[in-house]
Amino acid sequence: MLPLKIVLDTNCLLQSVSRRSLYSIVIDKLQKGAYELYLTNEIQLEYEEKITDIFSKETAELVLGAFALMQNVKKTEVYFKLNLISADDDDNKFVDCAFACNVHFLVTNDKHYNILKSVKFPAISVINLDKFAELIKEI
Repeated sequence: MLPLKIVLDTNCLLQSVSRRSLYSIVIDKLQKGAYELYLTNEIQLEYEEKITDIFSKETAELVLGAFALMQNVKKTEVYFKLNLISADDDDNKFVDCAFACNVHFLVTNDKHYNILKSVKFPAISVINLDKFAELIKEI
């Protein structure tokens, strides 16, 4: 079976970082190699900024340092911009990565991504954090 491939929006990563979170399964399963996480330099910088803002610089360094060591965290380059989300231009980096890497899901709780349901091409499947956490319980 092919590995499950995802792009994880920052809002979902932030909810998954704490061991006390209901969504800590997202990081736990990533550490166990249950799925592949795709990201770009731009996404990684946003992760670092937001984790530092909400938790601490040390937490950001630990999370991103762990990601750097995981073989199932795949860093990629995106050579084009689809610009499918006009409501928040920053969200486009996640869409572009999802398209470039042909992932199964873009995991987000952000409503701006609902516009992707009406886009015929490229077809990008969006799933919320609750559904993703439920899905990976079985992996």
